[in-house]
This record gives sequence, C-alpha cells and structure tokens, in this order.
Amino acid sequence: MRSRTGWPSSSKGSTPTQSHTVLPFSKIEKGDAVTGSDPGSRARAVVELLGQGRFDEVEELLAPSLRALVPTGGLGAAWLAGTGGNGAVRAVGEARCDPDGPVRVPVTFERGLLTAVVSFDEAGLLDGLRVDDPSAPSWTPPPYARQEAFDEHEVTVGSGEPAVPGTLAVPRGTGPWPGVVLLAGGGPFDRDGTTGPNKPLKDLAWGLAGLGVAVLRFDKVTCAHPGHVPPTMTDEYVPHAVAAVRLLRERADVGRVFVAGHSMGGKVGPRVAAAEPSVAGLVLLAGDAEPMHRAAVRVVRHLAALDPGARAAVETFERQAAAVEDPGLSADTPAAALPFGLPGSYWLDLRGYDPVASAAALDKPMLILQGGRDYQVTVSDDLARWRAGLAHRTDVTFRVHDADDHFFFPGTGPVTPADYTRPQHVDPEVVSDIAAWLGRYS
Repeated sequence: MRSRTGWPSSSKGSTPTQSHTVLPFSKIEKGDAVTGSDPGSRARAVVELLGQGRFDEVEELLAPSLRALVPTGGLGAAWLAGTGGNGAVRAVGEARCDPDGPVRVPVTFERGLLTAVVSFDEAGLLDGLRVDDPSAPSWTPPPYARQEAFDEHEVTVGSGEPAVPGTLAVPRGTGPWPGVVLLAGGGPFDRDGTTGPNKPLKDLAWGLAGLGVAVLRFDKVTCAHPGHVPPTMTDEYVPHAVAAVRLLRERADVGRVFVAGHSMGGKVGPRVAAAEPSVAGLVLLAGDAEPMHRAAVRVVRHLAALDPGARAAVETFERQAAAVEDPGLSADTPAAALPFGLPGSYWLDLRGYDPVASAAALDKPMLILQGGRDYQVTVSDDLARWRAGLAHRTDVTFRVHDADDHFFFPGTGPVTPADYTRPQHVDPEVVSDIAAWLGRYS
C-alpha cells in the first residue's frame, strides 16, 4: 500500500521572520490559527489544535497543494503516523521562525520530544506540515556497504517536463554487471526512500553495488514535482520505470536488467515488466496484493489501537473505502471523498488491477520478499495472495525474514510508526538474498 509512515509535507513554504508565544495549551479558541498576527503565532496555534485532536479545524486551513496529499478526515491518521508511539501531547513550546524557511514548533509528548515543521503560502494557508525528531542523527552508510567497490553518477530519468533526477551506482571493473532499477513505495518518496533518519533504498543500492550489481534509483515524479497528482498508478510509476530500465540497458557495462520494487513499487512491478519486455525479472519487497483501499482501513485500525484518539480516522477511511467499492465510482468522484486524496481515475485503475494475476501472466523469474513483523503489508493478507497465485511457478522464490518490518529493518516485538524514527538499516540478509538471486538469473 502507499507507504505513508510520516507526516505529509509540501515543499513550498513562506518566509516567516519572528516568533511569539500564544495561548497556553488547551485554551486556544477556534479561529486563533488563522487570526494570529504572524506565522509563528499561527504555527503554534495549528500545533495546539493538532495536539487536542481538533483535526477538522486544521483541515480547513490546508492549501490546495497540501490538501491533495491529505484526504478529508485523514489528518488524524497522518498525525498518528508521524507521532505514534510517543503518547499524548503534554506541552507545546515557543515557535522558532527560520529566516527564509518554515516555522519549527517543539512539542513535548508523554514519551519524547518532536518538532512540528509548519509553513504557510502567501494567502496564509498551510502548505507544509511534517514532524521531525530533533535528536535523530543523520543517515550513515550500513556496515555492509563497500564504498570502495563502486562509483555513483547523477542521471536524469525520462525527458521533458516530467523528467526526474536519479543516481546510478556502478561497480568498479569491466562488467557486465546485472542491473537493477529500484522503485519506491506509495507517496512522494525521494530516490533513497527517505523515512525519518533512514534511507532504505540507499541501503539497498549501496549494499548491492558493493556486491557487483549496477543500481539505478530516482526521485518519484510526485517528489520531484510537488503537487503533481498522477491520474493513475501507471502514470505515477511506469513511464519513469521504463525509462530507467532503458537507460541501464544502453550501458555496455550492464547486462540483464531487473526491477526491484518496494511496497507499492512492488505492486506495480508486474505492470512495468509487461510494459517493457526487456525486464529480465522482478524482485518484490513487501509488495502489497490486498486491494489498497481495504489495506488502508486495516492499517488505520492497527494505528488506532495504539491511540484510541484516532478512531475518527478509522471511520473516515472506512467511508472512503466504501466509496472506492461503490459501483458508481467515476473519474468525477471528488478526490476528497476517496482514500489519500487520490482521484477517482486512480482508484478505478487500482480496482481493475490484480498484481498477482499480472505477475502470473509474465514469463519472468521473481523473488518475493516479506518481513514477518510488517503491519502494513503482511504475511497473512498479502504474501498469502502471492503464494496462492504463483504456487505453480518453479521460477518464483519466496523468502520471509521473520525479524523484519515493512522497510526490512530487523528488530523484535510489535512495530509502531515511532520505530521508523530510529536510525536503522536494511537487513544484510535481504541484500545478500537479492544479490544471490540476481547472480542465478543474470
């Protein structure tokens, strides 16, 4: 499903220059978030409302660019995804307005301190919201990355206005090396799959490149072109994925080219291979097979179990999932009535797409990997569908890494969104699995 593990954000922001203290927590009145005299006051008022669970009042303040990322009634789930595991808000600190940047508001929770990053457009509407962990260190290379064994080059994937930037990691030597195109999960992910302090796609790229694999990763079009809402999943993924495959195939030092997709990138993998026959095989990492609107309800229920205050988000997603299944769904159905604020055309496309059946129709080998602790894409809900539909295929390999979560970070115990704020790296056994499988089919 769409990997919305953090607070939604838009890249645009205003240029606030002051900070002010406003009303004490729990005493803010409706309307204060729009009547504050400066961005600092308004940002702190917004955070006060979020902390009190008054999400509908904040939704009224969203600029169109941010509204496209958050469905009506969906702020509760987004807030929980960004802050889950830290408990209730205990205090909201004084806003700090960075010159030429967003407003930063420290928020004290029962079990930690986070920073809400807020920005406004010229009309004073919210066009940026996210939650940062101020104590989180920056990404460092995984221990298994052999940086001396490969070089990286910046590339452009696609052409014209929708082109996106990417990075190609190529092993040193003559090759030819097996090539892999990495596809990120749902949402506006960058080429590294950045999630809090973690970069799982960069982990994979560096790990595989050190083992003799050429790896191309790129910013999704929704990341490189903020505010862009593709009409279908095909439009969101396939053109750039095909362009990336062809870019690798043009290189004399690259042999057969494979596609490795994570989460929704795995779901769309069979469609990419159908569109580009030269794809030699697929690696699906936590690829979701359950219909995405139903999976969204399941995931939000799981998150609401961690925080009963998010029950309203469950009701919202249940209502939106019902709208997806409604026979009357059309391209004209308002996006605000549908999950994730995606248009009706997107859901019509998804409703008619069976990734397992599409994979079964391909005459290509596949490696399907799953984390045993993943609550977003699960062994029982998703992997079971892949196994049932591909059980007859001798060229399909299944591997479950019991200790791994959705991003294949190993650990123990139940997973919460807060776990993604801890610095982690992709399981080295996952990297080894993929490299060994590529060697078998290259």
